Amino acid sequence: MTNPLLTPWDTPHALPPFDAIKDADFAPAVEAALSEARGNIAAIADNPDAPTFDNTIAALELAEATLGRVLGVFYGVAGADSNPAREALQRDFSPLLSAFGSEVTANAALFARIEDLWTRRDDLDLSEEQARVLMLSRRGFVRQGAQLTGAAADRLRDVKSRLAVLGTQFTQNLLADERDWFMPLAEEDLVGLPDFVIDAARAAGEAGDHGGPVVTLSRSLIVPFLQFSPRRDLRQRAYAAWTARGMNGGATDNRALAAETLALRGERAKLLGYDSFADYKLETEMAGTPGAVRDLLMQVWAPAKASAEADAEKLTALLHADSIAGPLEPWDWRYYSEKRRQAEHDLDEAALKPYLQLDRMIESSFACATRLFGLQFEPFDGPVYHPDVRLWNVTRDGKHIAVFVGDYFARASKRSGAWCMAMRSQQKLAGDVQPIVVNVCNFAKPAAGKPALLSYDDARTLFHEFGHALHQMLSDVTYESISGTSVARDFVELPSQLYEHWLEVPAVLSEFAVHAETGAPMPQDMLDRMLNAATYDMGFQTVEYIASALVDLEFHAGPPPADPMQRQAEILGDLGLPHAIGMRHATPHFAHVFAGDGYSSGYYSYMWSEVMDADAFAAFEEAGDPFDPALAQRLEQTVLSSGGSVDAAALYQQFRGRMPGVEALLKGRGLAA
Repeated sequence: MTNPLLTPWDTPHALPPFDAIKDADFAPAVEAALSEARGNIAAIADNPDAPTFDNTIAALELAEATLGRVLGVFYGVAGADSNPAREALQRDFSPLLSAFGSEVTANAALFARIEDLWTRRDDLDLSEEQARVLMLSRRGFVRQGAQLTGAAADRLRDVKSRLAVLGTQFTQNLLADERDWFMPLAEEDLVGLPDFVIDAARAAGEAGDHGGPVVTLSRSLIVPFLQFSPRRDLRQRAYAAWTARGMNGGATDNRALAAETLALRGERAKLLGYDSFADYKLETEMAGTPGAVRDLLMQVWAPAKASAEADAEKLTALLHADSIAGPLEPWDWRYYSEKRRQAEHDLDEAALKPYLQLDRMIESSFACATRLFGLQFEPFDGPVYHPDVRLWNVTRDGKHIAVFVGDYFARASKRSGAWCMAMRSQQKLAGDVQPIVVNVCNFAKPAAGKPALLSYDDARTLFHEFGHALHQMLSDVTYESISGTSVARDFVELPSQLYEHWLEVPAVLSEFAVHAETGAPMPQDMLDRMLNAATYDMGFQTVEYIASALVDLEFHAGPPPADPMQRQAEILGDLGLPHAIGMRHATPHFAHVFAGDGYSSGYYSYMWSEVMDADAFAAFEEAGDPFDPALAQRLEQTVLSSGGSVDAAALYQQFRGRMPGVEALLKGRGLAA
């Protein structure tokens, strides 16, 4: 039978035919696609004609097209709707794909053609985009070891292969821990919880066939439980399970994997001639050096810690008022912070959530994109990988721009967190290829017949991921390797974090924050209180984030620690992390850093980008209109459509005219003196 992954897709907008694809199709499709890619690479490397941009660099851009198409489908589904067969395939594919990547970059004849073009680059009459792609291609080969020979090249190949295996195993261990743990709740355990938490617990119990309400390790359920449950014993039990992910002993323990990963990354950097993995990784980022990252984080750490310590004193007083002796603990913070927020801002999240319906927040994110960039979103039916998935046709002036895929609800088969991915990226080299862009979230699924309600943090997450989606959808480049979010890691979060600001525009909330039952708009006084409380508890949020970012940086900036947990404790001790605040992501479940190289030495990038996003939105504020047409057009033309075709710092300066300082960030977080 014909493999549906390898045939043209006669579906709406050439979506993957998920209704025809079986798990058994993936391995033969990958095998065939790898064979095709190897043949294409060999043809380029062995071409008897003199190297040209078209027969070498452009040809490389197209050489792995089938492989990219197959893997785009597989990894999209494996992350959002995993099962044992897909997990086994991930384990099988990791070393195969790593070996193929090493083959390509170790191909001496191929690299010789690229090097020849590089030495003659000034005489090739290249466009700016072509010159950029040539530079990035050569740099990528060099950084992957193309200049190494003999034993060093062989060792680097083995190191990269092992790292690929470790990243897959880390992810699967974490998913297993998150999937397997639940805490049953008796009816008396529900006392004091708002209805939306009770509904979410009942829905989770039904989904897992647990016979009653449960708390799971889904962030959208466990965080509200920690906020609202008056049962300190249950909060402690839930918090302990949440923070123990990846370090419960046995087959799913990630601590040894983290230690081996750090050691191999350090060895990889040394083989390539760098002092540390952080030096290697940050060389191509805006920050450039570990020192620059450390300087930024420490500028924010001091005021954030002072704010958090002042808040801790107030929360401790509330704890003692409940006749509980002893210090404030991490499982107490959210509960007493919620009490304090209600008292100081008269803002009750249980009363707020009915105004933040998922469907209306989706509409809100679309409406802002319409006003800013002229995009239209029309739902349509097509093949999907899970019944919860929704599809929209994205157009502008009647022209198809992209397919947007929304996958919003938590489930046991989905890894935690929220992310954006492109199952197909925009490019023009192989025709006018339009992207398929997916937003994946983990919001609590409501009981049947009830609307899905979000916290304000959930709504921000939705806007954040949609900002990434816009970066993909508005991409307008020729070459896929620089399309969409293929930019410096500490620049990639700028569009996503910038887009969060439009959620906070009062006119947007006035229109879309309407009550789930009555349809009435959010009362003006509630809206004002919500916006005024936007920086509430920001000391806590900033401290838990920077603690994780600094642990990531120090892990990779010095000698790899033999015991990462001991080194983590030393770093946090040197920082003076407040007792009642934990890291946002402790090492054994720090998927950003250990599930792959993406954010390794790069978790700081959210804050680096925040320096820019605070300053960028200030441009709209200065214009007196959050939807200023000229600014929106400039934002699209510089930041959103250019992908990696221009250096990130140059793109930002084209938009804003200068690089920002940290002041706008501190002001935006309410941490300015």
